[in-house]
Amino acid sequence: MRRLILGGGGCQLNLIRRAKERGEFVIVADYLKNCPGAALADAHAKVSTFDAEGVLRAAREFKAQSVVTLGTDQPVLTAARVAEALKLPFYVDVHTALAVTNKRVMKSLFLEHGIPTLNYVLLAADFDEAELKSFRFPAVLKPVDSQGQRGIFRVESIAEVKRHIAETLSFSREDRALLEEFYPNDEITVNGWLDKGRLTVLSVVDRVTIKNTKHIGICLCHNFPSVHLKRYHGEITALTERIVRAFKLENGPIYFQYLVGDRGIKVNEIAARIGGAYEDLTLPHIAGIDALSLLLDLTGIGRCDTGALEGYDMMKRGRFVSTQLYFFKPGRLASVTPDAAMLACPGVLHAKGFYCAGDTVPETENATARAGYLIVEGSGFKNMLQNVNDAFLHMKALDPMGNDLVIRYEDYPDKYLFADPNA
Repeated sequence: MRRLILGGGGCQLNLIRRAKERGEFVIVADYLKNCPGAALADAHAKVSTFDAEGVLRAAREFKAQSVVTLGTDQPVLTAARVAEALKLPFYVDVHTALAVTNKRVMKSLFLEHGIPTLNYVLLAADFDEAELKSFRFPAVLKPVDSQGQRGIFRVESIAEVKRHIAETLSFSREDRALLEEFYPNDEITVNGWLDKGRLTVLSVVDRVTIKNTKHIGICLCHNFPSVHLKRYHGEITALTERIVRAFKLENGPIYFQYLVGDRGIKVNEIAARIGGAYEDLTLPHIAGIDALSLLLDLTGIGRCDTGALEGYDMMKRGRFVSTQLYFFKPGRLASVTPDAAMLACPGVLHAKGFYCAGDTVPETENATARAGYLIVEGSGFKNMLQNVNDAFLHMKALDPMGNDLVIRYEDYPDKYLFADPNA
């Protein structure tokens, strides 16, 4: 099998490794010359994963027999376009891929099918203030077709929209940005798998994000089980089923983000992929499901063995798992606690740091500034929380003056805390 993998960043490394373990010839498509995935792959096509025509040329050049991506939104559309052109197996067609990667199309379908979502308007860079005459602030300004929280801003007025819209559109291939009302909420993420239209919800996690700053929505951690799971389990499952039918999703992974607030559950956005919070690593622990193998089979031979999904019930799993997506304060690094030392901490299942001594850490403006991740389990909620705390106490990222640059959850201004799902 000659496998073309879209993306050679941290989210794709486990996919590249697994494909290589299966004896496949792996081509990584990534515009970065020194992307980490290139060192693991057999070949590197230096092309943006947003560039469908460029990726198609690379697929033909390397005689790819499969195209796949992991943990990232927009390349799903590129993969669908390449698969259609070359008649390769893929789990969504181009029409569906556009609907789950472009918020302009996505929001329209939400309204058409009565899916609960937030009020919104699409704005050009030179919009007329009259377009927002009845719009209520605060609001969230975002590109319709980007990822990694790039170009997303919380805005308090029309003047702030004008100030930021050019930057927002710089991350888009379209000429209009999305402005939607701000809804005070807790975020949850639904991970699932579809087999011939039959949905299995694998996990519902709390997606803890930065809320009360300009750069809204940057994810800090995923915690399973969600604090909202007991109360909303039935409603979450029913809503997910409605979306699956509305978007005509039939096979493969889903990754839906919902907002829970005083007006109930609203749908933020949806995706047809395995999530970018390393769900390929967490789902085997949470659900006992090897989603990575399912994905490789589905995009390789057009089918996968879903026998492990039979009778699955996440409410009976009794697992407690936290994915910590941590950040550092800006500065130059003199030393960083190595991954091996973090793996020795109680309950730490996986640990990966992205910065080394000598690197310069930028300001956190979107998810690309992430410093690494820890996946931590516990025998119960309190034990999981203790293990996370212990791991962060052990972690150090020192600058040349000996200052620790690690940002711990108590350092965030919006009181980022864990919530006990058993409370």
